[in-house]
This record gives sequence, C-alpha cells and structure tokens, in this order.
Amino acid sequence: MDIFYPIQLFSNLVSYSLFKLTEGSYLGSAVNFFIYDTIKIGLLLVVINYIMAMTRFYFPMERARDILTKKRWFGLNYLMSALLGIVTPFCSCSSIPLFIGFVGAGIPLGVTFAFLISSPLINESSLFLFPAMFGWNVTILYNIFGLTIAVLGGMLIQKLKVEKYIMPELLQFKTRSQVEADNGGKKMSVKALALYFWKDGMAITKQIIPYVILGVGLGAIIHGFVPAGLIEKYLSAGSWWTVPLAVILGMPLYANSVSVIPVMEAMVGKGVPLGTALAFMTAVVTLSIPGALILKKLMRWQLLVIFLGITAVGIMIMGYLFNIIL
Repeated sequence: MDIFYPIQLFSNLVSYSLFKLTEGSYLGSAVNFFIYDTIKIGLLLVVINYIMAMTRFYFPMERARDILTKKRWFGLNYLMSALLGIVTPFCSCSSIPLFIGFVGAGIPLGVTFAFLISSPLINESSLFLFPAMFGWNVTILYNIFGLTIAVLGGMLIQKLKVEKYIMPELLQFKTRSQVEADNGGKKMSVKALALYFWKDGMAITKQIIPYVILGVGLGAIIHGFVPAGLIEKYLSAGSWWTVPLAVILGMPLYANSVSVIPVMEAMVGKGVPLGTALAFMTAVVTLSIPGALILKKLMRWQLLVIFLGITAVGIMIMGYLFNIIL
C-alpha cells in the first residue's frame, strides 16, 4: 500500500483537471512531479522533525551517543542503520528529514550516512520488483552490494572525522533538563510540550524547505523534459567508460526507484549491459543533484563532495562487478 497515494491523487487533480495539462506530456509530467514531491517531502519534514523533537526531549541522547561511539560494535551499528534504510520507502530527497533528525539527536555521523546511502538505494523496489524483472540472482547480489556500499561508506566517513563540516545549528539541541530549566525548573504541561515540540521541529523545517522546493523544482524539469531514449543511446556501448558515464548521466536526474526501474528494464532490453543500467539507476535514486542541493544546506561542500564521491565510487564498482559476473 502506497501511503502517499492520496498526494498523488491530489497532484493528478491539480495538474490534469485544474491546470488542464495533458497527462504524459513533458509539461504535465514536470508539474505533476513538482506538486507531488513538494507536498510529500514537506509533510515528511514536518512529521519527522516533530517526532525527533520529542525523541530529543525524552530519550537520553548523550547516553546513546556515548554508547554508539565508545563501545565496540564491530560495524553492527552501521549495519543496523543501513537495514533501517531498507524499511524506509524514501527517495534521496525524502530520506533527508530522518537524516537531519539523526544528526540533531547526536547519532554518530558515519552511522547516519549509512542510513542516508541505503534508504534510497535498497528499498521495496529492489526487494519486490527485481525478482520478477531480473531474477533472484540479480536481486540478492544487488541488495548485498547496496548494503556493503552503505556500511563501508558510513564507516569511511566516520573515520575521516568530518563533523566540523556539518552546519552547527543541526548539532545544537537541548536536553530535557535544559528545556525544563528554561521553564523555571517546572514540569511542562502536555499542551506546553506539544507546542515546544512543534516549534523545535519547525525551526529546522523552515531552514530546509526553500532548498526542498528548489531541488524538487530542478528534479521536475529534468524528470519531465529529458527523454529516456537520449540516455539509452549513449549507454548501449559495452566500453569501460559507460559505467562512469551512467553515474554522471544519472546524477542530474531525480526519481524514486519505482519510477526509474521500468526505464532501467527498457535500457537492458535495448542492449545496455545490466551493470551499466544498475549504475544509472542507483545514481538517479542516490546521487541526485536535487538531493545534493538540499544537503548543501545541512553541510559544507567538503563533506558533500566526500559523500557523493564515496557513494559514486561504490556504485561504479558495483556496475563493473555486475558487468563481469552476469
């Protein structure tokens, strides 16, 4: 069941009934995409930031942070974070609100990046649509490679100690004792707490939403006006350079895996090697420029380049391996 289906119905109503745009046209697709993703990501921002405000208040974040950073987990914390990404059916942009919540809650940065990589990369499409389209061998290998990219990418980012490149306001949060101290040391009422959680969550939401609109707007233009046949033309060659080219061509685009998998299937049917097609798909859902525009509000360009670079290299390695194995 698609929990965002009512938003899609509303987007269809506005695009095709109110604006009288032609369904399937370049402009109609772009406008429909923009309305749908702006509302979806906006709602996710509000809801997740509200929940994370409650979590920061009630949960001993300093203790959790100490456990995750000082105890020897032998990589299991990164694996758990990557597995959480699997059960969150988000694209690259809409997984960012939960990433913000993790960072603000004091979860180690590498662990949060393991989630950010795996959330769009491994999802309901790779688990349920891949077997019917590409068989179980491809499905199992893809998900193993995806988890490996997320875990190793998160561990590498943690080793680089790049916390200084996160915007300081995302690392500042008040504990329960500090909030109650600001309230004169008194226990806050349910109404006061609800209002506090709303204000705390909206403070981050207001900072990010302009970049969401900008990123989704760019994604809508590309989604509506870039023909898939143009990409297939350049990726059908079996040369070594087609895998990096697939990643480069995929990055400016923006789509979730459900909408890009049919394009990928068509590419394979027209002679594009499977590894090259997979590299293109994973670049679209994981490394989109609209998503990068939103992340730029959260981190300095140095960390953004590190994240995109590590993930892109992992995707290219996966593409080459698939082309060699299958």
